[in-house]
Amino acid sequence: MEAERKTGAAAVAVGQQRQTVLWIIAVLLAIIATALIMRATEPLVVQRAYGDIPMAGARGVFAFTGQLDKNHYGLFMMDVDSGNIWCYEYLPSTRKLKLVAARSFMYDRYLEDYACEEPTIEMVKCMLDDQRRIQERINGGVIAPDEDEEALDTNTPGFPP
Repeated sequence: MEAERKTGAAAVAVGQQRQTVLWIIAVLLAIIATALIMRATEPLVVQRAYGDIPMAGARGVFAFTGQLDKNHYGLFMMDVDSGNIWCYEYLPSTRKLKLVAARSFMYDRYLEDYACEEPTIEMVKCMLDDQRRIQERINGGVIAPDEDEEALDTNTPGFPP
């Protein structure tokens, strides 16, 4: 009879240890989840991906990284105050940056239509006017939306619809 009591007591102790370990694991998981949630600086719905590095900058100078081509990466910098943008290529063999390109965009913002293919500004303006006119006719009760109504063609030539 004494042997039975010792066996039963040992089984109860093992069950309590297992339950304690499970509670410790649950508490640790809750702490980790809280730390992950509290680390987010933005609302939970709109979180950035871990690889998405935002632009950093101060006093009108902004820097961001990007891929130049298949195997080359660079650092892009933009000075908003002076209207300049420039790019450095990272050379892993020398662990240095090499200036690849620089340009002033101060006067570029005044261009309206430079080296642009279709659709031209005039084509877009006509499409928008047609769209507005059709929408006004539908909303004004002059006509009901109809399958026979000629649809506005907004497809860009050379691109799939």
